[in-house]
Amino acid sequence: YVPPQIRKAQESIDDKKREELGRLKKMVNGLINRLSEPNMSSISGQMEELYMAHSRKDMNDTLTDILMNACVTAVAMPARLMMEHILLVSILHHNVGIEVGAHFLEAVVKKFDELCKSDAEGKECENLLALIAHLYNFHVVHCLLIFDILKKLVSTFTEKEIELILFLLKNVGFSLRKDDALALKELITEAQRKASTAEKKFQDQTRVRFMLETMLALRNNDMRKIPGYDPEPVERLRKLQRALVHSSGSGKDTQLRVSLESLLSADQVGRWWIVGSSWSGAPMISDTKSRAQQKLHVGKVSSKIMELARKLRMNTDIRRSIFCVLMTSEDFMDAFEKLLK
Repeated sequence: YVPPQIRKAQESIDDKKREELGRLKKMVNGLINRLSEPNMSSISGQMEELYMAHSRKDMNDTLTDILMNACVTAVAMPARLMMEHILLVSILHHNVGIEVGAHFLEAVVKKFDELCKSDAEGKECENLLALIAHLYNFHVVHCLLIFDILKKLVSTFTEKEIELILFLLKNVGFSLRKDDALALKELITEAQRKASTAEKKFQDQTRVRFMLETMLALRNNDMRKIPGYDPEPVERLRKLQRALVHSSGSGKDTQLRVSLESLLSADQVGRWWIVGSSWSGAPMISDTKSRAQQKLHVGKVSSKIMELARKLRMNTDIRRSIFCVLMTSEDFMDAFEKLLK
């Protein structure tokens, strides 16, 4: 039972919150609508100020909703517009915190998975794939996710999937080759095997042949063989990104090294890639075997030290172990080594 006066207070808080979120949405929408390469610096600065003034959750939800509405439509979106929107996300990801990119990435991947299963007629899948590709181009996500998506598309191997594979390889193929040539080689071998077994299935063989030719061109590092491939716009925006990211860690150390499976099952097992968002309900954590193995080895310590630990109320094994290590170490390096063990 909630008393009437408290009920009223809650309702007014809800109305207040709704009003505040409405205002926030208008402000973010206004900034996103004006977004372009020349004013990227001022708009990313204003977005950072909004992040400082509002809760991270509200900002992440608002930004993700607005970007998804702007970029995921039934018609193909211009590549330049996609790149600029993702560049903004990557600048915020590096300057504000990795949960910005992580939140947006999770929403995009879940939507992509949902649309792939639903056989949507429009270009939404291509648009979502372009967003994921540019998140990789601007160092928000690691190539592991891109390879997971490509493997999934190759395993299904229908005409729609072939189009998506071609689209993704055209956008990020050469970056993938630079990051992990061996994984790309394995993927190409798998695609060739699939193509040879599925030859009877397709009436129009030209797309499959074109896809295999594109893959071979990638393997041989031959850019001329890929029609419409132009790395220049991405390179120019990467240069702008380096200028706008405050910290020196604008490169690979802030990349989210997360797999497709982890993203899709985030609600069940927590988000280990965001600090503090993993939870003990995860099957890998509540495993009793691993708990049994967690016996602590400190070696022999004198009864005097153990008595001292008891007096100071070190009441768990791990506390006693850390205390004994600190009390019996010769110097800081020795303590460090023992604590690591």
